Amino acid sequence: MISVLFVCLGNICRSPMAEAIFRTKIKAENLEDIIEVDSAGTGDWHVGKKPHEGTLSILRENNIESDGLVARQFQREDKEYDYIVAMDSSNEQNVMVILEPEHHGKVFKLLDLVEESDRKDVPNPYYTGNFQKVYDLVESGCSQLVNKIKKDNHLKEGNTYGKQ
Repeated sequence: MISVLFVCLGNICRSPMAEAIFRTKIKAENLEDIIEVDSAGTGDWHVGKKPHEGTLSILRENNIESDGLVARQFQREDKEYDYIVAMDSSNEQNVMVILEPEHHGKVFKLLDLVEESDRKDVPNPYYTGNFQKVYDLVESGCSQLVNKIKKDNHLKEGNTYGKQ
């Protein structure tokens, strides 16, 4: 199983949005039995809470399923994930502090995958209120992440892990 973890600050806006969008994308490619996905926050303020209403609203508007999304805090044990995808530079640095150096290579920012993007950090809509802009950035990044994982692991739509 290939594992992906999205990380933001509180795990109520960007990372659960990415988790939900990414789940929809891997399901559309018949890869949900090969790729598992979760999200976490580097802070602990919202542990156990549902995503922000702005996140839930934009997901509903785009017919993205959001059931089962509950905030949790990033832990050292999360080093087991194959891909640890931070929403911004600050959370990328926070993750690096928590993880041992040998696991730093699996950590990167989502927008690093979007060559045409003029920004590398997904802004926090908790502060800006711009959930549509964040949705657009996350959706683009998740599309590129699916492509990266398929390429990295020699996957085609619906085939089994590691097979061509």
